[in-house]
Amino acid sequence: MNSFQASENLSRAKTFPLNCSRGNLSKTCPANDLPSRQALKIQGPQPPTCPDYFRWIHEDLRPWMKSGITKEMVMAPRKAANFRPVIVKGKAYVETYRKSFQTRDTFTLWGILQLLRRYPGRVPDLDLMFHCGDMPVVLRENFRPGARRQPPPVFRYCGHEEAFDIVFPDWSFWGWAEINIKPWGSLAGELKEGNRRMKWEERQPYAYWKGNPQVSQTRLDLLDCNITSAPNFDYKARIYNQDWLKEQEEGYKNSNLADQCIHRYKIYVEGRSWSVSHKYILACDSTTLLVRPSFHDFFSRSLLPLKHYWPITDDAAEICASIRRAVDWGNANPAAAQAIGEEGSRFVAEQVKMEYVYDYMLQLLKEYAKLLRYRPSVPEKAVEICSETMACAAEGRAKRFMDESLVERPAVAAPCVMPPPFDAASFGAVWRRKEEGMEGMKSWEREYEYRRDHNQF
Repeated sequence: MNSFQASENLSRAKTFPLNCSRGNLSKTCPANDLPSRQALKIQGPQPPTCPDYFRWIHEDLRPWMKSGITKEMVMAPRKAANFRPVIVKGKAYVETYRKSFQTRDTFTLWGILQLLRRYPGRVPDLDLMFHCGDMPVVLRENFRPGARRQPPPVFRYCGHEEAFDIVFPDWSFWGWAEINIKPWGSLAGELKEGNRRMKWEERQPYAYWKGNPQVSQTRLDLLDCNITSAPNFDYKARIYNQDWLKEQEEGYKNSNLADQCIHRYKIYVEGRSWSVSHKYILACDSTTLLVRPSFHDFFSRSLLPLKHYWPITDDAAEICASIRRAVDWGNANPAAAQAIGEEGSRFVAEQVKMEYVYDYMLQLLKEYAKLLRYRPSVPEKAVEICSETMACAAEGRAKRFMDESLVERPAVAAPCVMPPPFDAASFGAVWRRKEEGMEGMKSWEREYEYRRDHNQF
């Protein structure tokens, strides 16, 4: 038996299913909720280097690299935060300030608890503020160089160039109970299986989008691209308004994401801010048409135009024509368009799998903890939480999704190795690759216009 097999067998022996006995429905954590709070010694092969997007962790934490993070900084944004998770000696506590929209807070905390189960003893003592809303709360304009105040560290689901918010994986990786979206660990497999059912060239040669258009002007602009809005000209877009109330009444039979990979092109467009749909669209093997975003999630900064997606303008006057050009180009160059779709799908399948989601959380929290200039302690108003306090009394889809995403044993391998920060050369190379992709797209658009003007379509 080699060392890796030995460590795997050890990990399998250390399973810790939920202890939901009748006497444990009082929302208290069992004394032996983890088999061990010490890090499991793994003697396997050298773990791989983390995906390149992990390097952005250094950039997100750069505002506090010199000053460190004091308790006063952490407490400053509590009026904007939804909750304050604290980790002390491997146990989790939370001080709640206000309820989030739907169950964003619940499943975010659930994800943190699963991280503790996956890597017992490896998560450092922590104290942080978490904001579950759509919009950034720590704006750069309020903390210009020379300002008396340091920006407070706030964790949330997406970032913006004009904000200091620290990006963290969103709640939907463990399930979105309100709209019946399964945890990413199982849904990613269903999407992959759906891709096998219909090859790219067999799919409908149009751009598809379905969602709630009322949350942003760009989405409302997208409605004008539909054939029902422009009956005299086909922009090659098929746009659908998602009525979630009707879907709920009909049992979500028309919103299964694994059944929606039937078009060659799928449109990603932000809502009020970034949208959790990004990973589902990329996973579809269809060519992603990405309307120019303003926000980013934790992995999207490593996506490249013409490699992982085709860029679409967000200009209201040009968005429909931009989509039409992309579809016409793709249908005229099916091998190249299909390759973009497959590369985007491969990216989320291989680099955004749940193992790396947990590793990103772990590496981010470890780097954050290094900056704390005080020893975290349990807040007076905080309550201890564990998987039992959240899942044992849960009901319906929330209960099912928690059971489905439960980490039942420690990881069989060490977390991936954190890559170094960007230096000037590597940071410049990132932007050059993005610029080169955009220039390539413009070149193809010029070719498209030439062929259109000479009736070559």
